[in-house]
Amino acid sequence: MTGNGGVQAPTTDAGGKPLARAFEQVPPESALAMPEQDFGARPDLIARRPLNIDIWARRLLVVLLALLPAAMAAHEMRRSIGLDGISAWEGVYLALFIPLFAWIAFGFATAMIGFLLLTVGKGRSVTPRPLNAATPLKGKTAILLPVCNEDFLGVLGRLSIMERSLAQVMGGERFEFFILSDSNPESGEIERRAFQEMRASFSRPVHYRRRALNIGRKPGNIAEWVQRFGGGYDYMVVLDADSVVSGQTMARLAADMERHPHVGLIQTVPTVMGAATLFARWQQFASRLFGPTSAAGMIWWAGSEGMFWGHNAIVRVSAFAESCGLPELPGRAPFGGHILSHDMLEAALLRRRGWDVHMVTADDSFEEFPPSMPDLFTRDRRWCQGNIQHVPLLVKIKGLHPVSRFQLLVGASAYCTSPLWLALMLVVLGGALTGVWPPSAILPSGGLLALTAVLLFGPKLLAIIWAMADPARRIGFGGAARMTRGVLVDIILSILMAPVAMLTQTINLFSILMGRKASWNGQTRDRDGMAMTSAIWLFKWHLLLGAGLTTMAVKVGSLGWMSPVVAGLFAAPVLAALTARKDLGRKAEENGLFQVADPWWRTQSYRPLRFRWPSTDGRRVGPLAANDE
Repeated sequence: MTGNGGVQAPTTDAGGKPLARAFEQVPPESALAMPEQDFGARPDLIARRPLNIDIWARRLLVVLLALLPAAMAAHEMRRSIGLDGISAWEGVYLALFIPLFAWIAFGFATAMIGFLLLTVGKGRSVTPRPLNAATPLKGKTAILLPVCNEDFLGVLGRLSIMERSLAQVMGGERFEFFILSDSNPESGEIERRAFQEMRASFSRPVHYRRRALNIGRKPGNIAEWVQRFGGGYDYMVVLDADSVVSGQTMARLAADMERHPHVGLIQTVPTVMGAATLFARWQQFASRLFGPTSAAGMIWWAGSEGMFWGHNAIVRVSAFAESCGLPELPGRAPFGGHILSHDMLEAALLRRRGWDVHMVTADDSFEEFPPSMPDLFTRDRRWCQGNIQHVPLLVKIKGLHPVSRFQLLVGASAYCTSPLWLALMLVVLGGALTGVWPPSAILPSGGLLALTAVLLFGPKLLAIIWAMADPARRIGFGGAARMTRGVLVDIILSILMAPVAMLTQTINLFSILMGRKASWNGQTRDRDGMAMTSAIWLFKWHLLLGAGLTTMAVKVGSLGWMSPVVAGLFAAPVLAALTARKDLGRKAEENGLFQVADPWWRTQSYRPLRFRWPSTDGRRVGPLAANDE
């Protein structure tokens, strides 16, 4: 099964039934043990680090900045509804309102700190150091590209961008690519033919392996590589099928790993690229403009207890092997079976053994975004199941760092905020309908409403100021006028989408808790529109909820306050269908709406390799050619 010749090996299951044939062209194996972790026992630490007073002071500051406005809001609401004591109904209202307000305040505090770091501090604490040409790389790095029924031409195109970028940096010869496929036999055959045709076009080793059995999904795919080949590599850059990271950044990350032997993982904060539909262009703009300030703040308080998002990160192979062997959990889904959201848990397990986990921002680390609202919600449902699976592990796993426990809890609770917001609205309207309070008594005062607006829209305003302050960045967004126009449209679309996401996440959460597993298949990365009838059926519950909330709001005379919510619910099918169209995405691009700077490879003198695709019968559609424009 190994060697450079490329072998197809028929396999059978326990009953002798033939399985899909695996194919691989890989280097000789270099085995590395990856033991399954015992969650019930505390592991030995690689080293005991002294208490970092500075980083804990940062975390305390963020918590205080979140709790202060939440306390002010609680006091204001207490004055409105609690002058004659707190009834059970009012107690439920406050129990929902205060934590939700604190959640918003926490996001604002993180963004504000990130804004100060990027403007006053120039971002020095959140970006990787420049590569030192005088210190050549010593370690060997594998770049892992897991794929599962993907557009393989797109995968190879992105790989060629990174491969040619590595050729321009010192130490690029220390990197090798591995395409790790979990595709079905039909897609696997296309991958095999394409890989064999294109392999000779690359200037450095590009290996390919397709598993006969997809065991454990992506974490199982990575673990199989570690056990077979991990002993021959010091680090692994883990990517997704839609990832692109420049050679310069990968070399910098490898140099940082060599400079700091106690670091187990460095996660870059990727931004969105390659948007074609209007929805994806909108999210790409929001990611590029609003993401950096929040990311910088999160990096600042996370310190050496950073997070792992499963891609666009470099990992020390030996640390990963000794720390991250994931067991299969007992019981049924959603809490049993294979661990689904493995990345955040792997970061926690690395930290559990004493390895540092850091995050850095990088202008040349990219990923793609789902092309439509339904595709985003499909992915979000998988993440919901994976994050909810972490809840019992918070108690089960011994020796987790407190910040790791907090991050896992936040990841799970993020999917609980949507049903809490829905419950809060129903409590307000239900209390008014039953005469517990008049609608005016439960609505926020002018001061509280202003504070809420600052917390909700403040991060966007800070991001605009950050972008405006740098001429090159401002030009990348099309200038002040186009950027401002994009932000205004983003606010309108975000207001409409918020109640849609609220109900969708609520439905997903309860269906998963009832045992309806999410599907973890290949992602939809390309779409051009959707039928309106399909959109109406898909969002039928949103339309029904909109009708119900409208009826309740009219009866209590608060339709004005509920209009943003019901408008978003009624507009869900139209919003989903229109924003999934590529022609509207092109029109937005032509008019400068949601404009972002081109990625680095479009601003340099070279272009990625482009290939002709082989037909299904093995004959070429056209000659393979590099730089074929």
